[in-house]
Amino acid sequence: MLREKLKKYNIILASGSPRRQQFFKDLDLDFEIRLKEVEEIYSDALKAEEITNYLAELKANEFLGELSDNDILVTSDTIVWHENKALGKPKDYNDAFQMLQSLSGKTHEVITSVCIRTKDKTDTFFEVTKVTFNTLSNEAITYYLDNYKPFDKAGSYGIQEWIGLVAISRIDGSYANVVGLPVDKVYQHLLTFV
Repeated sequence: MLREKLKKYNIILASGSPRRQQFFKDLDLDFEIRLKEVEEIYSDALKAEEITNYLAELKANEFLGELSDNDILVTSDTIVWHENKALGKPKDYNDAFQMLQSLSGKTHEVITSVCIRTKDKTDTFFEVTKVTFNTLSNEAITYYLDNYKPFDKAGSYGIQEWIGLVAISRIDGSYANVVGLPVDKVYQHLLTFV
């Protein structure tokens, strides 16, 4: 249904994330991938979804002068929001270890914002999912980091990996959002966008 509605458009996914790319394939969309390096810097005054909205739009703005009349660009950003602080991708192993220690035994939010843009129109929206971790031992954290190397993931974990099977006790909201894209919302917004 969506594929048919968008057949005259060129869908551009501006993400290097294999998980987001797979979601677009699973939606049966014809799309291309375009990447740009964007420095993800934001004001300390921004909180929670304000951060992800800002970064998703910042990424989309990088493509503004390049969009054709039939292009639909999709950008996104995900953070883990915990104890009034954004946890993005870890800087290094120690940073990842500390992030997982801070999440251990607690509930946090995974926030993803998506920006859908054409030359003339913008639609930015977000999804929040609450995730509760069991208590993690230092050995479990070390095992996970050594074997799965989640250094490209917000909050230093991938829910679809070992840690999601053994350490997450509860999810309130969209599982796909925690993986990296609120696919159901993307689908609905694309249906009504054109």
